[in-house]
Amino acid sequence: MSEFNGFTQKDFDVFSIKGLEERMEALRGNISPKLEAVAAELAPDLTAMTGDEMFVHVAKHARRTTNPPDDTWAALAANKRGYKKLPHFQIGMWGTHVFVWFAVIYESPIKKEFAKTLLNNKAEVQSIVPNHFVWSLDHTKPETIPHKDVDNEKLTQMLERLENIKKAELLCGITLDRDDKRLQDGQQFIDLCRDSFETLLPLYRYTK
Repeated sequence: MSEFNGFTQKDFDVFSIKGLEERMEALRGNISPKLEAVAAELAPDLTAMTGDEMFVHVAKHARRTTNPPDDTWAALAANKRGYKKLPHFQIGMWGTHVFVWFAVIYESPIKKEFAKTLLNNKAEVQSIVPNHFVWSLDHTKPETIPHKDVDNEKLTQMLERLENIKKAELLCGITLDRDDKRLQDGQQFIDLCRDSFETLLPLYRYTK
């Protein structure tokens, strides 16, 4: 396992490479090993925080046949075989930014129950999440909603969508612009991920 020494502008430029094979080769060669190194570093901490043994899963993009991926990630989940059906944590990147998420995505069978639990604890959810954190309603799109813009009405709307719409998702965490200096320092970035996961821990506990 290589040591993580930070991201470079060249890493982000991988997402400008034309062609599926060419971009996949650059992802596998440059990005995936870095994301795997970060996730592997964080796995013991996350295991200790959650009380669930956490396993690292690196995105393979195996189903792609023509279009190259616009983002990639490593996930941490309490199952060796897979993560998509489970509440999980992610570290990943688009060509524009890095994201650090707690995620419940559309494959998860606990979505409905999780949404109900959060609806019953809206005030706590509002106070758990710091203002500089963001939400995503679709992991396949780079757009986010700043938590400072999520009032009671907006949160209700997001959670009811999660409860009632089959393809709905909910992710919460931080994004860092590709020029953010903290991405260039491996230890600083790992510490930031650890702090972010600690902040998001109550959301993970709501999935129990």
